[in-house]
Order: sequence, then structure tokens, then C-alpha cells
Amino acid sequence: MTGSRPLHGIGTAIAVEARKAVASRALQGITAFLVVGIVVLAVGAAAGAASGDERLAAKLGPLAGAGGWNGLVGVVAQVESAAALLGFGVALSWLVGREFADGTVAGLFALPIRRSTIAVAKLVVYFAWAATVAVLLTGAVAVAGLALGHGVTDAAASLLRIPPLAVLTALIATPAAWAATAGRGLLPGIAATVALIAVAQVLAVVGVGGAIPFVAPALWAIEPDAATGWGLALVPVTALAFAGLCARAWSRLQLDR
Repeated sequence: MTGSRPLHGIGTAIAVEARKAVASRALQGITAFLVVGIVVLAVGAAAGAASGDERLAAKLGPLAGAGGWNGLVGVVAQVESAAALLGFGVALSWLVGREFADGTVAGLFALPIRRSTIAVAKLVVYFAWAATVAVLLTGAVAVAGLALGHGVTDAAASLLRIPPLAVLTALIATPAAWAATAGRGLLPGIAATVALIAVAQVLAVVGVGGAIPFVAPALWAIEPDAATGWGLALVPVTALAFAGLCARAWSRLQLDR
């Protein structure tokens, strides 16, 4: 009986956190932004560049002249690399920091489940939601491409770049969970996400981001040769490390701090 309690606890915690996530209007809004918003931004940017907008063409670089599925998916990847990191970071900050923000964290101390288990459950729900977003985003891009008149011949090869990028981006947003816990609220997690985006942009511009896990996914999606295998391999390792830090921080929570 004793050995079965941890599994029962994590199962219950995941079920509770999943119900919270499904009922959350905040998470519904972020999902809409990540799925519909990214596609609308990407299609708009591609259309603007094609119409002769020099500023958009300069930002898109070689993608401005690319057509078909490769051009569309390339622009989506460029938009997704920053927008998805922001969206995932905000969502994770909400999932982990909600109880701190609304003042209900004290109630968690009365539950017969370890607080570290609750943190793990929140992360499991987050990653499951992120995987769902990856699938929905891929479907939305497919619909947009077909609506624009792109054929189905080379659709799969191009579209298959989107789910891995979304999942990898969700993984590198994991530091937001630890920041939201350490800072006891949503804002520290969001601030950490914004800092990650800024650092990633700088490293990408400097050209040394291929081996950095917070930059490698975006470089891989936009320019595969620019990302190194080490950089991509470090993404899950980094996510696991920050997930562990988050769970440890939850296990050490105190009501007076």
C-alpha cells in the first residue's frame, strides 16, 4: 500500500492540474495566440514582403523571395521562434505561479500530496498542452498553405519542421517555471521569458548561438546548418535541469516566505 501512494498522488495531481488548465481562459487565449496568431502574423509578413515592403523583406531575409511551402513554413518558423517562446513562457508562468498570484498557495500545504509532486504535475500538464499546441499549429499552417494555393506534393516535408520547433521551444521555456516559483508569482516567470528571448536574439545576431540550447531550436528551423547537434541535445537536458530546480523549490516552500 505504501509503495502505491506516490503513483496515486501524481495521478491525482495531474488530473487536478489538467482540469484547471482546460478551464483556464488565460490558457485558452494563449493557445489561440500560438495557433491562430502565429499563422496570421506569418501570412501577413510573407504577403507584405511579396508586395514590396522593404522593411519586411529585410527582416525575412532570403525567405522574402521564397515561395510555396518552404517559404510559408520558413516565415512561420521565424515568427514562431520568438512568439512561441513568449507564449509558452507566459503559459508556464501562469500554470506554476497562479496560486502565488491569487493567494491560494497556502491551501496546497493542507493537501495530502507532496508539493514537489504538485510541481511535477504542473510541468506534465504543461508539456502535454505544448504538444497539443504543436499539432494544432501544424494543422493551422497546413490549412493556410492550402488556402493560399500551395500544392500538397511537398507539404509534408515542410510541415514536419513545425512540431519539433514548437516542442523544443516549449522545453527551453522551462526556466520560467523555476523563476515563477522563486519569485512567488507570474511576473518573475514572464520576466525570465522576456530575458531569454532577448539573450537568444543577441546570440543569434552575433552568430554564436548554434551551440546554445536557448537559441539552437530557432536556428535549426530557419537555417538547419547553423545549429549544432550539441545545442539541440542540450535542450531537453536544460529543461530537465530547470524542472528539477522547480520541483525542489516547491518542496522547500514555506508559508512565511
